[in-house]
Amino acid sequence: MFSDLQLEHSSTVDRAVEEIRRALFAGQLAPGTALREVALSEAMGVGRSTIREALTVLVGEGVAVRVPNKGVAIKELTAADVHDVSLARAALEAAGVRRWGEASDEDRRAVRAALEDYARVAREASDPAVLTEAHLRIHRALVGLTGSRRLVAAADALSAEIRLGLAHLDRIRANLSDQVAEHGRLVALVERGDTPAALDALRQHLSVAEVSLMHATGHATLP
Repeated sequence: MFSDLQLEHSSTVDRAVEEIRRALFAGQLAPGTALREVALSEAMGVGRSTIREALTVLVGEGVAVRVPNKGVAIKELTAADVHDVSLARAALEAAGVRRWGEASDEDRRAVRAALEDYARVAREASDPAVLTEAHLRIHRALVGLTGSRRLVAAADALSAEIRLGLAHLDRIRANLSDQVAEHGRLVALVERGDTPAALDALRQHLSVAEVSLMHATGHATLP
């Protein structure tokens, strides 16, 4: 199960954390997978104490959970988790859309740059982890329009749970060109300063995303 995980002997706990994250976001470690210290230690060539510290970091980030009498496992998003994350995303991103007129030029450019990067990644058919990261950068850039470091930090705090879902959602999507076009239309409305239309498009986008995320995490069936 862990044969694809590799790590240089000189790596730190941070590198161990990053390697486990990579496997998770690439779909190699599915939600619910038990993270066994011995197996991970052998796969990455590091001591169990290093793995133990890495797992503690992952639990703190919300990517993994401690299961009584069973150890640590990759977190499985519940339907309530998906709904709550969706509500939080909607509030944060809508706040950014409303602040377009007052946003700095740098924050405005970041939205366009994130969209262009997402389009490039989709064209190159990159791996799911890279696609997920590029997708999230668009939504983070929308929050960045607020100019508030605290709101951006709140968005970053949600990223672990969002990535859990997006890793699987983006892996099952076959319509990447449609997804890029949809994000392009949203960004165009924001850039045009048409706040009501942009907010409406954002609501529709996140509503559909929540339904898809429910499906991807096994809590709903798409029509």
